[in-house]
Amino acid sequence: MITKSLIKIMPSFIRKKVKYNQDLRKIIGNINWLTLENILRNLIGLFLVAWVARYLGPEQFGLMNYALAFVALFSALATLGLDNITIRNIVSDPEKKGEYLGSTLLLKFFGSLMMLIISAIGIFLIEPSNTLVQLFVVIIALGYVFKSFDTIDLWFQSQVQSKYSVFSRSIAFLIISILKVGLVITQAPLIAFVLMYALDSLLAALLLVYLYHKKATFSFFEWEIKYDVMKNLLNDSWPLILSGIAIMVYMKIDQVMIGNMIGDAQLGIYSAAVKLSEAWYFIPMIISGSVFPAILNARKKSNELYLKRMQMLYDSFTWFTITVAMITTFMAPFIIRIIYGVEYIEAATVLSIHIWAGTFVFLGVASSKYLVAENLTKISFHRTLIGAITNVILNIILIPKYGIFGAAIATLISYGVSTFCILIPAKSRVAGFSLLRSFNLAKIIKKALKWLKQNENL
Repeated sequence: MITKSLIKIMPSFIRKKVKYNQDLRKIIGNINWLTLENILRNLIGLFLVAWVARYLGPEQFGLMNYALAFVALFSALATLGLDNITIRNIVSDPEKKGEYLGSTLLLKFFGSLMMLIISAIGIFLIEPSNTLVQLFVVIIALGYVFKSFDTIDLWFQSQVQSKYSVFSRSIAFLIISILKVGLVITQAPLIAFVLMYALDSLLAALLLVYLYHKKATFSFFEWEIKYDVMKNLLNDSWPLILSGIAIMVYMKIDQVMIGNMIGDAQLGIYSAAVKLSEAWYFIPMIISGSVFPAILNARKKSNELYLKRMQMLYDSFTWFTITVAMITTFMAPFIIRIIYGVEYIEAATVLSIHIWAGTFVFLGVASSKYLVAENLTKISFHRTLIGAITNVILNIILIPKYGIFGAAIATLISYGVSTFCILIPAKSRVAGFSLLRSFNLAKIIKKALKWLKQNENL
């Protein structure tokens, strides 16, 4: 439900549209639920991460994050790039929703098993004598098998009913958070904290199944597994699978390389900064995911309206991220001291560099929706592949010279390269120019001043 206070702080032209547009109210309500969940997760999570990091110390904290980053390199195999494809298909062809959901569930299950096997083999080859990190990787990867039930969430998203998914994930998160507090208090070993990642996924899956059974308009028995549907889903999603792998490489390879090149303690410090820097990355996912059905509908009505809505999304993301990055850069030393303590003070410089990558992340997420809508998913793969290659090369060059600060610089540059690679193909160049227009600071300032004038009496 949209509260009166939320409507009041909106610009007047948005308030009028929200008041008389039920679909828009539903979208904003969906965003509210997802935002509430992530605020809850990030506020409690920030406290827990800081407490766990202080308790474990940089070396053990770094070791745990090394295992998490290694598994994340292969996490795209668990989702198979099917999320947006399945939502798009359900919205476009609702009569076949059962076929899309059943086929997606089976594909995700086998994909997660494949990811578990590849992760286990990979860590045994790279760290043949480190049995502890091998065990951590297997435990964390096992949690992704339960994530195949996130297929239920795709149904809720397609119906703009994310509150049910929020309930399941939030309850699971709160239970795990309480358990983590207990682990710190009882001075539990590192492996106990690693086990929480798999348990979190299991609890969330069980709760999703329960809520779907209670709230969905059709039962699991109406889900169907069709070979031709699975084949078509994979035909559409395989570029997104490769793209997802490339995304995780250029998002996590820096942590894996730091762990291998300069040790777990430095990785612990770097990871502390990255967790803060990436804490707000849920925002573009929520907003873009919630407005995606409306963007698809706008595309059916008018290409001009469709492109206008995309430009509004880009402009909003650019204005917001630059503001947050500027504030964080100046306050980074204070933030690190308060949250992690002086033992992690080197993380302040990392944070002041890494935070600027958020602008490219937000714009990359938004423009990826355009590529899905236009069925240009191959371009998603190409742009992220270029970003991943750029990141690996820059890390090889910069980490030996500048350590964790070099890794942060490599991340910032590679994210920018990946986002604006959309300018290269002719088919996606219109979106690339829209991204560039979002950096029109004069236009952004003008809009901000107009909004302030309209709401000066609030």
